[in-house]
Amino acid sequence: MSKVLFLSIPSHGHMNPILGLAAELVRQGEEVTFFSAEEFRTAIEEIGAEFKCYQEDLNVFQKKSSGGLVSAFLQPKKFIFDLLEQIGGYKFDYIVYSAAYPYANAIAQILKIPAVSSFAVFATLKELLPKHNLAEAPLKKDKGPMGITPEVMKEFKGVRQSLIDKYQVEIAEDMFKLLFNKGDLNIIYTSKYFIPNLENYDDSYIFIGPPIYNKKYAVDFPFEKLEGKKVIYISMGTMFSNYSTELNHLFLKTFADFDGVVVMAAYQVDLSGYEIPENFIIREYVPQLEILKYTSVAITHSGMNSIGDLLYNKIPFVAIPLGADQFYLANRAQELGATIVLDIHNLSTGLLKDAVQQVQTNPDYLKNINKISDSFIQAGGYEKAADEIFKLKKEKGI
Repeated sequence: MSKVLFLSIPSHGHMNPILGLAAELVRQGEEVTFFSAEEFRTAIEEIGAEFKCYQEDLNVFQKKSSGGLVSAFLQPKKFIFDLLEQIGGYKFDYIVYSAAYPYANAIAQILKIPAVSSFAVFATLKELLPKHNLAEAPLKKDKGPMGITPEVMKEFKGVRQSLIDKYQVEIAEDMFKLLFNKGDLNIIYTSKYFIPNLENYDDSYIFIGPPIYNKKYAVDFPFEKLEGKKVIYISMGTMFSNYSTELNHLFLKTFADFDGVVVMAAYQVDLSGYEIPENFIIREYVPQLEILKYTSVAITHSGMNSIGDLLYNKIPFVAIPLGADQFYLANRAQELGATIVLDIHNLSTGLLKDAVQQVQTNPDYLKNINKISDSFIQAGGYEKAADEIFKLKKEKGI
């Protein structure tokens, strides 16, 4: 049995896959200490891991977070110093972190232990950021990509150098790489079949399929209302769920006359001013995998967890990407003939209804979904990930 340190950005998109990995390692006898936010305490303790709470809010991917994403690069206290202080009495054999945890690889170097990285997106920095002009866009006088200014770049250089001098570690000059921290082993939650550019991935990457495991849902839901009914499931995730009031209104308007039930996840969305059709069930949080057992067709933002769940469970779906890696994922699924991608800026009830109808009635969509699903199942899941981690342990003499 080894002692394992887990670090994750405390957002659902990053927590869901890495939590399943922690559960599998605990099941196989590893002793896991898991750092996250208080809202994930119950989920972490239920898998048998020790929960430790970050001293400050580290969810840099939420708009409400102080300073936003750029601040993460400039605040080593929040991401390094506070953590090292809390684990002062611990000794770990290896570390598992979400790739987007800023300075995660530097922490592994400081602790001098092997690292396993959990990638909540499958795209590498080279693939993902240039598509949205983030990595290579020139800085303007007032504001550059992701709000980065020349002043921010200058401050980051100072922070980086101070960390290198203090801990004798290697830190990339490109701050965007702090969101794509590699480890000795790197876990991608998809299959090689779904990857468009395998040449961008070296032998340290393994592809295990989507993060499917027995999640425990502490949520009450009226499943009896779904029995024997056609069900449309709508989920636009947690990062951009309140992106557009017009979009939420469009869903209500488009499917108000649907002969069935519409289950809509509306995370932190204020719908008090809307007239909710009788055939809608709207919740801030829903037990997604359980809902999919009843789902006829879905509408998704195409976050990695959601698109993985839909493809794995062979659910026809329409993609409406809103931001981040969602465009990349949605377009890849469309390239493989598994979905229709709609533009958030060019939507109508007619377009939405037609797309939903097409993915349900054209057999080619389900045929292509089945191909992807089969590749996911063959990828091996969390057991494959655990096997590779134990191989790494053996190589490192753990």
